[in-house]
Order: sequence, then C-alpha cells, then structure tokens
Amino acid sequence: MIQTERNTNVIAGLDPMANNVDSIARLELEALQSRTAPERVADAITRFIGSMTCVVVHLVWFAVWFTLNLGLVPGVEPFDPFPFGILTLCVSAEGVFLAIFILVSQNRMTRLADRRTHLDLQVSMLAEQELTMLLRMQRQIVEHLGIDGQVTAELEQLSEETDVDRLVQELEEKLPGE
Repeated sequence: MIQTERNTNVIAGLDPMANNVDSIARLELEALQSRTAPERVADAITRFIGSMTCVVVHLVWFAVWFTLNLGLVPGVEPFDPFPFGILTLCVSAEGVFLAIFILVSQNRMTRLADRRTHLDLQVSMLAEQELTMLLRMQRQIVEHLGIDGQVTAELEQLSEETDVDRLVQELEEKLPGE
C-alpha cells in the first residue's frame, strides 16, 4: 500500500524529493547546454588531460621521441638530439595551452558554483523566514488555547526576523582575516 501511495504521489508530482531531483537535474542540464563553444572545447580538453588515456599518450609520445632521437632506430637520423630542444619547446607550449584551458573550465565552474551558492542562500533565507513565521503562529496558538507556555528570551529572539546585514557585520568582525 505504501509503495502504491508513493507511486501516486510521484505521478501526481507531489513527491518533494523527486521534484527536487528533477529540478537539480534540469538546472545541471541547462548549465551544460548554456556553455559557449570555447567553454565546451576547454571542458573536453580538460576532461581528456585529466584522464589515464592522456598519461598513456604522453608516455608513448616520449618513448617514441627518445627512441628516435637517441639513435636507437637503425636508419633513422635523430631530428632532435639530446638535450631535446624541440621536445622541450613542444612540452612548454603544451603546458601553457593546457593551463589556459584548465583556467577557462575552472572559471566556468566557479561561475556555476557561485550561482548555486546564491540559490542556496536564497532558499536558506526563505526557510528561516518560514520557520520564524511558524514560531510566531505556534505562540499565537498556545496563547489562544490558554496553554501556559514559558516564553524564554531565546524563543523571543528566534521569533524575530533575522537581520542578515547585522549577521554579515558580526561575521566580518569575528572571523579571522587573511
């Protein structure tokens, strides 16, 4: 019976967990689809250079380069003899470009993380406002029913709206600086 009710809730769109998962998946898909062409290229390159395939490709590349340029292959004249100046130039240029691609990907991921953080802050602030309202309503119900409830200073403070600006100022004052 419980499984049937759960399926009915999912079908009717009443399952908050399923709705949240769907919302998150939709936001992630939108973020992926909104990437520019250069960001897609940078992400693909970054994904490749962070793989074992890239390590193997480099190991094979270096092994072939060393083998050819150390004169270990009969009949093949070394084109970049030791200390491998051309190889050094290629690896240095590759390092510069890979660093740029990684930074492009990281910048995009930082923007996305900032967006998620802003969304999380907004949801947290809404939840705080809802909880404050619930505390106020609960106190009114207790008073209306004539129940002797002890109102503490802490409850009074929690029933008030949170002053976000004051919290930010207190955090800045109390958190250690860099």
